[in-house]
Amino acid sequence: MDTEGTFDSRGTHRNPPPLPTPPVAGPPSYPHQAPPPQPPAPPQPSAPPRPQSVPGARPGTRPSLTDWLRTPRPEAAPGVWTYGHKPKPPEDPDRIPTRRLLTGALIALLFTWLLWSLLTADRGYLGTYWLLPLKLAKSEGWLDINEQVVSWYKALWFLIIAAVFSRVGHWGEVWGRYVVPLFRRTWDDPGSPPAPTNPQADPAQWPELRAAGAHSAADRLAEEVRAGRMNDVDHARIQWGWQVVRAGRDSLAAFTDTVLRHGAAAHGHPSGARDLPARTAEHDLVAHQVRIGTAADDLRNPYQHRGVGLALDPDVLGTSLLAVGPAGAGKTGRLVRPVVEALCLQALARQVAVVAVGAAGSGLGADEAFDVVVKIGRPESAYDLDLYGGTNDPDEAAGVLAEALIGDMTASLPGGDSRRAATALAQLLGPYRAAHGRFPSVPELRELLDGSKAAVGALREALDAAGQSAQARELDARVRQAGTPGDVGALLADRIALLDRPVFAEFFNTGGDRRPFSLRALEHPLRVRIDLPERGHVEASRMLARLVLAQFTECAVGRADRSLFACLVLDDASHTITPEALRGIQRLRSANAGAVLTLRTLDDVPDALRSALLGAVGCRMAYAGVTTWDGARFAEVWGTEWVEARDVTDRQIIAEEPFTKVLHFIRKVVTGKAVTTQSVTVRKVERERWSASELAHAVPAGHAVLSVASVRGESGPPVLVDLRA
Repeated sequence: MDTEGTFDSRGTHRNPPPLPTPPVAGPPSYPHQAPPPQPPAPPQPSAPPRPQSVPGARPGTRPSLTDWLRTPRPEAAPGVWTYGHKPKPPEDPDRIPTRRLLTGALIALLFTWLLWSLLTADRGYLGTYWLLPLKLAKSEGWLDINEQVVSWYKALWFLIIAAVFSRVGHWGEVWGRYVVPLFRRTWDDPGSPPAPTNPQADPAQWPELRAAGAHSAADRLAEEVRAGRMNDVDHARIQWGWQVVRAGRDSLAAFTDTVLRHGAAAHGHPSGARDLPARTAEHDLVAHQVRIGTAADDLRNPYQHRGVGLALDPDVLGTSLLAVGPAGAGKTGRLVRPVVEALCLQALARQVAVVAVGAAGSGLGADEAFDVVVKIGRPESAYDLDLYGGTNDPDEAAGVLAEALIGDMTASLPGGDSRRAATALAQLLGPYRAAHGRFPSVPELRELLDGSKAAVGALREALDAAGQSAQARELDARVRQAGTPGDVGALLADRIALLDRPVFAEFFNTGGDRRPFSLRALEHPLRVRIDLPERGHVEASRMLARLVLAQFTECAVGRADRSLFACLVLDDASHTITPEALRGIQRLRSANAGAVLTLRTLDDVPDALRSALLGAVGCRMAYAGVTTWDGARFAEVWGTEWVEARDVTDRQIIAEEPFTKVLHFIRKVVTGKAVTTQSVTVRKVERERWSASELAHAVPAGHAVLSVASVRGESGPPVLVDLRA
């Protein structure tokens, strides 16, 4: 089809022009693309990054960009929020639990006070016998007793008593665990991290630019930071520009000149925007993370993860993420929306291309937060969805379209796949493009699949006039197969009829007035939202979701430039997982791309693909309320671990002595239980990390169990996450 170069990929033309340097402000300027109308850019924020919070800062305060940059971000396991993260000391297996430690310390303190009061009371139980050593020393003439000596003697006894009971009550551990950190928080400055003594180690001074000799650019950017004219998106975007220089795709002189001319607005996004209209989540664009919750302080969580913030970033999203939970569990509000927001911010920093797909009104973000908004079935939509993925190859277009139309029915098709459907579509798409220079619209394709004699005859005449004899033979082959046993033409016609409705009359039109959006544009830092028509068109929405997923996997893998991370966020992936889609998801990891998929239940996936889907993604998330059947699948993929099991056995004591028997009888009358002794056996056993029953019944509301893996091969254990913290 002819899109006039709009959203076409680089390298699809015979002599593609070089990639121009994008303007600092104004409408987008992508290669081979006419500038689409963009919403007005939001005002340049004068305040530093809004959602950040310095550890220890007072609630409601925001740090300056300088403090935000200086906050340490130590290396941590995948999925750990690194902003201000402090690794825990190694776990002490003999560590006394908090409740027992504080109770023992309080009892020891009470006993210390009681014993000291008994000794020092004027008419105490011990009288003055405890002063006998002083009296003996006085009678022998060794010591002259006075009030000062008595006071020192009392102080010595107090220290002896306190030393004994402090050891019994573990006062030293209480002091080190609770009192010392309290003093540190009181005396340390909670407002900002200390400035590095070495300017070369101060991130706010742009040391990497100074090390490369670009002192003028570093000075200009440092002044922008101090003056508050730069935000976190600007910093991340300029860092991207510096990485382009380091990769050899731009010169240091050009980079320096751009920075000196534009300051914090240098290397701007083609839309001209430097921030989103509003933020709802906590982001760290230095580490490319978005915080989604806090690991619960639960014994089922590994020690190093308890109480630690958890986050997602392209490094883990590159392995793809699957979230399963019932309606109302918080998949959209507490996972999809923060992830889309984070990817949009990183797209403004020219690091990511994001495509968010959801039902109309699902709240994936405001229209102003996206560069392209496709509202299928709504007249106010300025963009149309390219049904053929922006390709000129009929076979490729037929394969993607066949996957969308009958991908969920492959199990019932002859041969168990959609290859015959793709062949049937190619036999029509190829001749039509050869005759008309474009692919057919939905009504035209439906007529051809139905075998309309008028439509087929008109196409044959157009082919004869164009001298396309080879394509005419393709059309004749399709006509001969129509109506034969096993032909999928009728099924394809029935499925394409779901899109041939009055509400979609102005969409999927290769010659319409709307700009056709193609996922071939994934080589550019685009922010795209596609609204599916949910009400009354459920099957059509599922078909379009499969179409977008198929086009995304095809275009992301086929990109010539994979420097940008491409991510597809599918808010509801019900009935979109097919064998071909699963193979496409598995290929995304090596193409610097990933997908975020949510499901209400695994029953929305064919039974033969459920285990394969959980194995294909690196990040898995089970929300509160999943069924035991779904929990069993997660428990299987998370595997088992070795733990210590303690077996306690009570054995009744049989007394033989008459006095002992009397004591045991009295104890039994008082307590109601026989006198027993306990034996404890500790052994290593292998058990499930999370059982199906625990996932179904032990996950509190507002929580989920999350496991992540990075594209580098690192993986983390399943962790119970409080998504509200």
